[in-house]
Amino acid sequence: MATSASSVSDKLAKAKAAVAPDYVPSDDEEYMSDQQLDYFRMLLLDWKKSIHDAAGLTLQHLQDGPIREPDLNDRASSETDWGIELRTRDRQRKLIAKIDAALRRIDQGEYGYCEVTGDPIGLRRLIARPVATMTVEAQTAHERKEKISRDD
Repeated sequence: MATSASSVSDKLAKAKAAVAPDYVPSDDEEYMSDQQLDYFRMLLLDWKKSIHDAAGLTLQHLQDGPIREPDLNDRASSETDWGIELRTRDRQRKLIAKIDAALRRIDQGEYGYCEVTGDPIGLRRLIARPVATMTVEAQTAHERKEKISRDD
């Protein structure tokens, strides 16, 4: 994990160097220009690094030793807290796969475009959810179809 974290840190440093410190993508410029792609690459790498850092802290806490609460209620509470923490880390592990997929789409020139319709996803949506793969309309239709098939 240390090699992966240092690799992410190196890539993040390069991405930050490519983006002006106060740059925010705007609708006035060409959609998915090099500067916008660099911005989203930096955003995704920063997000990935923060997940790796949090996972490292959780691992360190687990290695510090088992929970030995004398009171059964306190022990149950501590175990519940750890269960929540581990579920959070599992969700974040899955999120790293989505971040990696978004970084691949940036490298392949497909980032920012809906995988269903091919339309631009939109800057506001990508800033809010950098791993988005569909426009709001396509995502809504997908969720509606998923709900119908789940109800059957």
